[in-house]
Amino acid sequence: MLSFEIKSPETDEEFDRYFHLRWLLLRAPWGEPEGSEVDDIEPDCFHLMAHCGEDVIAVARLQFNAPNEAQIRYMAVTPACQRRGIGRQIIQRLEREAASHAVDTIVLDARENAVPFYEALGYHVTQTSYLLFGEIQHYRMHKRLTAIAR
Repeated sequence: MLSFEIKSPETDEEFDRYFHLRWLLLRAPWGEPEGSEVDDIEPDCFHLMAHCGEDVIAVARLQFNAPNEAQIRYMAVTPACQRRGIGRQIIQRLEREAASHAVDTIVLDARENAVPFYEALGYHVTQTSYLLFGEIQHYRMHKRLTAIAR
């Protein structure tokens, strides 16, 4: 059984490892340069990472779009650690964080292969979203947080 901890990155070194995994899984396979995984609103967002010892094995970010809406972005789990409940636990933590800010709706843009994962967690496709790098179809998904304990 894999032993891991989920936490918010706190130090510069933890953020460096967090962003590196984000780039490695979500940008590098399409030839995007390191640094392309970071945007201007990082300081205003809530970040989570799962780590096993010094190895970061999953990352995700929650950004606040409006007083009642948050968005999950940059969700990724290393292939060797998928299907072990790590992603589910990260999403649940992000939902609790959103609910603690009185957010009642979470949106996200899921890659096509991730849609079943989010559907299993109660998210619903509302429309076809953008095509990333000209080849990765995304779908806009929503979930109301009325059942989440605040």
